[in-house]
Amino acid sequence: MDQNGAVVGPLYLFELASSQARYLELRQQTIATNVANANTPGFKARDVEPFNKVLDTMPVRLATTSPSHMQLSAAETDTRATAKKDSWEVVHSGNSVSLEQEMIKGNDVNRDYSMNAAVVRSFHRMLLSSAKT
Repeated sequence: MDQNGAVVGPLYLFELASSQARYLELRQQTIATNVANANTPGFKARDVEPFNKVLDTMPVRLATTSPSHMQLSAAETDTRATAKKDSWEVVHSGNSVSLEQEMIKGNDVNRDYSMNAAVVRSFHRMLLSSAKT
């Protein structure tokens, strides 16, 4: 219960961060496989679905704990604008791995993981400071 006597629900941030970390691990493995097969004839570069598509399959609603909270429409909260892109080039051997594109994806994974870890650290510090008081 909080100070007003309302029941406080479970904290899903850590579960969400853990899910994203597993997703980023899978994406990094996929990128590594693409790079390892950069010279394999006929190898097609692969990628995993964007994490926001994974989230779209989970029914998560914003909690309205006060009558003054505003409801957002689905159009205002839609983050599915990311489109799947083809590889930049396909060589005569049928291989579609672009090392430049894979390095950009790897950098995206690194950035997303760093942000995920920073959010978890901040949330953890906030929980610890609230537990001390």
